Amino acid sequence: MRQHILILPLLYTVQLLLQVEFVLSSTESGNLSINNIPKRPSIGKKRIVANMKSNALSRKPKASAVDGKETAIRGGYSEGENESDGPLTKLRKTLFPIYGKMEVQKFLLIGSIKFFIILALTLTRDTKDTLVVTECGAEAIAFLKIYGVLPAATAFIALYSKMASMLGKEALFYTTCIPFFVFFLVFDKSIYPHRGSLQPSLESVQQFFGGATNGGMLILAKIISNWTSALFYIFSEIYSSVSVGLLFWQFANDVVNVNQAKRFYPLFAQMSGLAPVVAGQYVVRYTSKAPDFETSLHRLTNAVSFAGVMICMFYKLARDFVERTERSDDDDGMTATKKKEKPRMSMVESAKFLASSKYLRLIATLVLGYGLSINFTEIMWKSLVKKKYPNALEYQAFMGNFSSAVGLGTCIVIFFGVHVIRILGWRIGAIATPCIMALVALPFFACIFMGLDTPATLRLAVVFGTVQSLLSKTSKYALFDPVSSSF
Repeated sequence: MRQHILILPLLYTVQLLLQVEFVLSSTESGNLSINNIPKRPSIGKKRIVANMKSNALSRKPKASAVDGKETAIRGGYSEGENESDGPLTKLRKTLFPIYGKMEVQKFLLIGSIKFFIILALTLTRDTKDTLVVTECGAEAIAFLKIYGVLPAATAFIALYSKMASMLGKEALFYTTCIPFFVFFLVFDKSIYPHRGSLQPSLESVQQFFGGATNGGMLILAKIISNWTSALFYIFSEIYSSVSVGLLFWQFANDVVNVNQAKRFYPLFAQMSGLAPVVAGQYVVRYTSKAPDFETSLHRLTNAVSFAGVMICMFYKLARDFVERTERSDDDDGMTATKKKEKPRMSMVESAKFLASSKYLRLIATLVLGYGLSINFTEIMWKSLVKKKYPNALEYQAFMGNFSSAVGLGTCIVIFFGVHVIRILGWRIGAIATPCIMALVALPFFACIFMGLDTPATLRLAVVFGTVQSLLSKTSKYALFDPVSSSF
């Protein structure tokens, strides 16, 4: 790992400086605005930028035709506060601005989908890290993301685009969601128990590569000799991107009108912060207490499968509820005209549109810069965590506690982050994440430079790396994601 010590901090610093530079460039002429983005071609005037992030507070879904009747739907409450409201009523409206029985039902049904999606995402994320890091090493993550996740994600996008043109929204949701949970179940019941007969030995793979004993070829040999774990990693990575962006936010943007979105979406973000807390403690207090990792995987898969069933069930209930209430509105003459289906842009046309906008290119660079920067430190941090916790169950318990801390920290930072963006503006919200990442990375890299020869220095490096990763993720979820999705 010594050979990477000099290059990784340098690359990390360059990426952070690029992020700051692009933030300043994108705000030269004022805050980023949708008015600065070129109009979409006539083939599809529907906005290309999909609002996918869990805490995008300024997402703007399509307006519902029943917006003018919002007071009636919400049981007689108006959106603003009455002057006669007492302190407790005002506090309730601030913390939970959902009014009327029908709105509460709608929020809980849709919010439950988000909660169980994030619950399954957290459980599978901790599992994939445990499998790959303990069996192949943290260095294998970079290989898998470039040569496994990227091609698989590209193929999935092409397949999803094809299915979207052939299937209705409900069928598309189930067709996208269910195969992931089927794979997780098959992996637990059939693939992992028989991995010994399915995977080649490390020695045979090394011999095939001409005796690879170090460097990149050794990492590749470990990945091939543990290809079942690598496959689980790839599926989990794709699920983490698909579940929130495609499954949840597309449905939420379809059924939540503009008036409700202002109040629903911040609470959806809070729910997405609570799910990792629950998932992490489930891992720490139950799955990691198993006698071996295979039993622990059974317990994890049971929870993931339960989450999958709940996702489909709440999606069905939420869809039926929305259709029933909208049909009731139609009968009362409250709905004016139905929305017209707008033609979709192809992948090539979408890429051309994105490339034509300077601001979208800058935002894409910000997102890419964050991904590269966090991976530079996460790989080193996870390799140190593995060194401190070589046992898979111990590593799993550590990552469970870390997930809980990220969820709790995200809830807290989101609450204050809303006001930071509102008061200080887009530029401060966007530049805060790379600045925080730079500051907290300094002590982490300093510990590594000082050496990791003793248990005390290793423990100190793990602590600083954990703090760095925790603050980077919470600031990203609470500040970076909202501003990168605010148009």
